[in-house]
Amino acid sequence: MKTSKYIVAISLLLFSSSCTDNFLDLAPISNMNESNFFETEKDFSSAVNGAYRTLYNIYAAESAVARTEQMSDNCTMYQISGNASDHYQFKDYTLLPSNSWVEIYWTTYYSSLFVINKVIEKLPNSSFDANTKAKYEAEMRFLRAIYYFNMVRLWGDLPLLLKPVSVTESYDIARTPVDKVYAQIISDLVFAESNLPLLSKTERIGQASKGAAQGMLGKVYATRGDINNAITYLKKVIDSQEYSLLPSYSQLWDLKNENSKEALFEIQFIRGLDKPASRYWQMFNPFERINSGGGLNQVTDNLWNDFEAGDARRDLSIDVGFTHGGAWVAQKFTKKWNDLNSVISGQQRFSENNFIVLRYADILLLYAELTKDAVYLNMIRSRAGVPAWGTSGYPIDKYPTLDLAIEHERRVELALEFHRWFDLKRTNRAIPVLTAAKGKTIESWRLLLPVPQTVIDQNPGTIVQNDKY
Repeated sequence: MKTSKYIVAISLLLFSSSCTDNFLDLAPISNMNESNFFETEKDFSSAVNGAYRTLYNIYAAESAVARTEQMSDNCTMYQISGNASDHYQFKDYTLLPSNSWVEIYWTTYYSSLFVINKVIEKLPNSSFDANTKAKYEAEMRFLRAIYYFNMVRLWGDLPLLLKPVSVTESYDIARTPVDKVYAQIISDLVFAESNLPLLSKTERIGQASKGAAQGMLGKVYATRGDINNAITYLKKVIDSQEYSLLPSYSQLWDLKNENSKEALFEIQFIRGLDKPASRYWQMFNPFERINSGGGLNQVTDNLWNDFEAGDARRDLSIDVGFTHGGAWVAQKFTKKWNDLNSVISGQQRFSENNFIVLRYADILLLYAELTKDAVYLNMIRSRAGVPAWGTSGYPIDKYPTLDLAIEHERRVELALEFHRWFDLKRTNRAIPVLTAAKGKTIESWRLLLPVPQTVIDQNPGTIVQNDKY
């Protein structure tokens, strides 16, 4: 497994290694040099791999998606590295348009989309076979759909760029309404579903597949409130028999089981200084632990207490403290991405752990939620070794309805995997749940990030700010 995974990770780094003479290294991202690129199928294969490499930035430990855990009731912060004020604004719902991290997130998404759109733009004029071109386009549109799905949930209306544009051209592009952004997301995913192979037929580890596109369509339609279409696409995933739950929850976090049949889409990280290494373990550890952890996404008592007695997932997901200076510090933090063999350089650790963007348990729980069929909920609970919904042992006093039971189950099953905040927004439960958890009234307008002030300043009269920021 590790040998083949290493080969794939190296292919994802082609733009920074074997393609050092090609366009990504010859010009800034707003002005790529293409004179000797996009000519052969090999060029496009490298370009596609380079586009996959943007996943490392979109799903980095300090990414906008990871940050949503702090905006939920799952995580908090204590001592942290970096600009404390800008960090705490997410947890405390006091975000300002001048927040430096918001600007980084916005820029990261649009620079990544530039790479993806450049590949899509050049494909029609390439000379290799139509089936290969369609596959490459499907992979790019799958990535583009994921990125816009994240962005539209983070910012609402936003500039919808479907081709690479210059800096000058970007000044005239206003924010596109949410409905049109979602229409494009769905269009991209439908194209991806039609042109991507089944997981079992993919050519390389980490490649987007038909099932991944179907699963994302299910989540997108569910977010839009289109229940019938959501059920249709989620059922396609279930009926495909391409995916299954691992026998034990603990196996999900064992490095030997990466890219299992539970993963619909998984980002490949490789341990090492010159590799695309994972930073989750260090950044989500307390500041005082493992050579100055990042201090992000520290676990709340609220999440800890939501696990039922006897639920093994709690102790497999969360550590309760650490020793510092010979003294025990009681502070909860995730251990899903522990890598005891991570490479250490100075005060930095570079770990092996992949990140599963979409896994089968997520699909089953969402299907249970939309169909009101507890069978799929109980598949998850059976693996966890806790009483089934509908039996006498279930804590019906805490979760008296099936909807609340599934909300609880999604929280503990997918804990710290960047789903909770998006789930609460999707089910219109964010305001009451977060108000109770944060101890302050969370107003609905704060469930969107502000547009960075620098973007407003650079695009006066074209880009408008989100309400009340």
